[in-house]
Amino acid sequence: MEYSNAHRLAQDIRHSEEYQTYHGLKDEVMADETTAALIKEYKKLQVKLQMAAVSGQQPDSDDMQRFQGITALLFGKPEVSQYLLAEMRLQQALADIFKIVTEAADIDMGIPGV
Repeated sequence: MEYSNAHRLAQDIRHSEEYQTYHGLKDEVMADETTAALIKEYKKLQVKLQMAAVSGQQPDSDDMQRFQGITALLFGKPEVSQYLLAEMRLQQALADIFKIVTEAADIDMGIPGV
């Protein structure tokens, strides 16, 4: 298989508006250690809560309250909110690309929404 198209796709991703916006905001937001730590905890809790939901378990109420508190703190700062939304847009673009590639290969990855 020839991988030159994959390398062009990687270059296109790096030059995309979604990537550029995300990385520009990331550098700014992650420069603050407290914000970076909160984002790390936010993402950790997000995955934990999503895993509980996917497995049909009730999420831990302490984790849920902590997640809601951190979410309010992070989204209360405009630059952090912009960063997190930019990250979501980049993730959606990558998910769309992944869907196109897996459909082309006729592979069902068993991932909801993909």
